[in-house]
Amino acid sequence: MQETTRHQIVIVGGGAGGLELATRLGKTLGKRKEADITLIDATLTHLWKPLLHEVASGTMNAHEDELNYMAQATWNHFRFRLGKMDSLDRDKQMVSLAPTLDEEGKEYIPRREFHYDTLVISVGSVSNDFGIPGVAEHCMFLDSRAQADKFHSMLLKRCYTAHTQHVPIRDGQLHVAIAGAGATGIELAAELHDSTRQLVAYGLDKIEPDKDIKFSIIEAADSILPALPKRLSDATASALASLDIQLMTGERIVKATEAGYETESGKLIPSEIKVWAAGIKAPDFLREIAGLETNRSNQLVVRETLQTTRDENIFAFGDCAACPMSGTDQLVPPRAQAAHQQASLLYKSIRNKLAGKALPAYTYVDYGSLINMSKYSTVGSLMGNLTGKWSANMMVEGVIARFVYVSLYKMHQLALHGYMRMILMSIANLFSHRTKPRMKLH
Repeated sequence: MQETTRHQIVIVGGGAGGLELATRLGKTLGKRKEADITLIDATLTHLWKPLLHEVASGTMNAHEDELNYMAQATWNHFRFRLGKMDSLDRDKQMVSLAPTLDEEGKEYIPRREFHYDTLVISVGSVSNDFGIPGVAEHCMFLDSRAQADKFHSMLLKRCYTAHTQHVPIRDGQLHVAIAGAGATGIELAAELHDSTRQLVAYGLDKIEPDKDIKFSIIEAADSILPALPKRLSDATASALASLDIQLMTGERIVKATEAGYETESGKLIPSEIKVWAAGIKAPDFLREIAGLETNRSNQLVVRETLQTTRDENIFAFGDCAACPMSGTDQLVPPRAQAAHQQASLLYKSIRNKLAGKALPAYTYVDYGSLINMSKYSTVGSLMGNLTGKWSANMMVEGVIARFVYVSLYKMHQLALHGYMRMILMSIANLFSHRTKPRMKLH
């Protein structure tokens, strides 16, 4: 490893927040050679996680919107290293990456270690099956681009099989049952409702969508979107009802089988296509890693400065961090807007740290919630600042809500690419979509 006297900043996890932070630090500290910035991720490309349900349904071609980490690093004066963190030595200040294997299980990148002076962990979250029998074996998950691609491939095969088989479509064969009525589950159900009908229209005419394809959302709480305002929940439920998507609230799943879900009340929900979106946790490797404090969800417990409680040189943010919400006994919710805010704060914090200045505290600002149901509807609640204080008073629907939803992704692109490239990418996507099918057919 090449010796250097520059401050070593290592960021583990290239999700929305981690990549934005690496890009901003690279453009300043990296470009001026005031620090070396290294971003580590287990994959070669980045895709905004809130879009994974569109990749799974086929309404988005991920190859058109993915970003290559190596290119982004070259353009913005930081380094990218492929690998998956699996251990940490705090005494030596070393991050260890597991060997990287190819599709056949053969090692092509050996185990490596990277020294840090400042470490930022932003590895996101994965689905939490809560140890429920059969979930890991029989359900699909949407934690990564690879899982979204796998789901899309499976969906196409199931529909092609149903179209060509010589026997009637059996009960549950094309029934999609989604565990969890949060934003992911609801948006996925709406996207799948749209994409499956598009798929049938492209020639699979032996499938009758209204008869053969069914969608169910199962939620243990008494209402959908339990963490969001009731007006938003009610508006979303009404939109789903108009699509004939079945909502089953107050039903706790106790087992998943090849045939479907079993609930605590004794119901069997027939479904050969099952998706688990009922909860999240931080990756298992973080559990009490190197003696750092973690909670029951494997999240690293951090102070309001986003420093871990037992090591001031290690920061954590996003879904993998348990960050106190200022003035309450609650934690900052695992949402994209929180990760974006924390990345902005950490950019200032790390620069302050290098300059010997005090670190700012993070205060979560809720800008509202938006639920996008494909082409059918977008509903949400936005936070107004008319009185100088943030309060949730304004419901938005339709074109306005859709515009705000799209703007969130554009803000992410702006943070990574700047105004000119963001505008050019938007124009290119507008024209390319006019020359291709509305859904990915392979």
